[in-house]
Amino acid sequence: MTNWIAELERLAALGEPAVLLTVATVRGSAPREVGAKMIVTGKETIGTIGGGQLEYQCVRTACDQLKTADQQADSAVTRRFALGAGCGQCCGGIVDVLFEYLPAAGAGWLVELGKMYGEYQPLVIATSLKAAACKILLTGKDRDDAPAEIIVTAQRMLADNEAAMSVGDYLLEPVRASNFHIAIFGAGHVGAATIDVLSRLDCSIRWIDGRRNIFPDAVPRNVTKVATAEPALEVAAMPAGSWFLVMTHSHPLDLDIIDHVLRRDDAAYCGLIGSLSKRRRFERLLKKQGLPDNLLTNLICPIGIPGISGKQPVEIALAVAAELLQARDGMIKMASELGSDPLLREVTS
Repeated sequence: MTNWIAELERLAALGEPAVLLTVATVRGSAPREVGAKMIVTGKETIGTIGGGQLEYQCVRTACDQLKTADQQADSAVTRRFALGAGCGQCCGGIVDVLFEYLPAAGAGWLVELGKMYGEYQPLVIATSLKAAACKILLTGKDRDDAPAEIIVTAQRMLADNEAAMSVGDYLLEPVRASNFHIAIFGAGHVGAATIDVLSRLDCSIRWIDGRRNIFPDAVPRNVTKVATAEPALEVAAMPAGSWFLVMTHSHPLDLDIIDHVLRRDDAAYCGLIGSLSKRRRFERLLKKQGLPDNLLTNLICPIGIPGISGKQPVEIALAVAAELLQARDGMIKMASELGSDPLLREVTS
């Protein structure tokens, strides 16, 4: 999850001090995994490390840290929480949470991290759980300012796409630009609602439309607006294993885009908004255009998980997002079991 980087950059730009909370170690059962994060400021909380009493106590600790921290420098502290005895939570494990204070002026490591992430450079953040505010950004190269064990582990994490973990006195967190690539064609009400939902995930979205002045001025950091007179040509700009959602204002345009997507034959998902009758009509037209039957079976229409009948844009967006997550997690499970399909590795890396 990398949205926290953009949130911290936003707060630094506003001159707003914050405390970054990170689950550093987990023993036994816990509501969130190592690396889960939330941000606490004097005005808001962003994200979650699991809710309940654990999160309540952590927010109080962070608020106290905001009141007492040295306003000129970073400071960090790790606190241990026994979820059963100390928080009354049924999971009953033990969680260490790292609290890092970021002053209003921001932090030097955040500037460097934002630059590297913006350049799509994979890295591992190594944070000392013993030395306050000691943070090293590792790219897999040998260096002198980190223990050899930490460098070797970071290299392996980057090579094998491993998740965050604690090693000795360090918390190691891989940061990679997301390979969950989504193209959304159409900036109408449903498209905007779908952007609002999906942009909260760790993904990269291209939002495409051919109409003038259709996009909002501001979009989330992981969304790229593409205004073009030939939306269907943007299909070729997406990498293999991408996820396509087609929901434009024009049925002929929908047909053109769908034709381009299906002929690629490397999409993880090709979804078209509409009814079964729209699907049947499109199938007939695509067959006339010479599209093979085996490629037609890759078309998903209607879109959205079954059982949600609402037609409000946000209801459609939630149903569609749920379907994408179901399909993505199914591919992740299959890839972990088989480990041989390059398309699945592209989607899940």
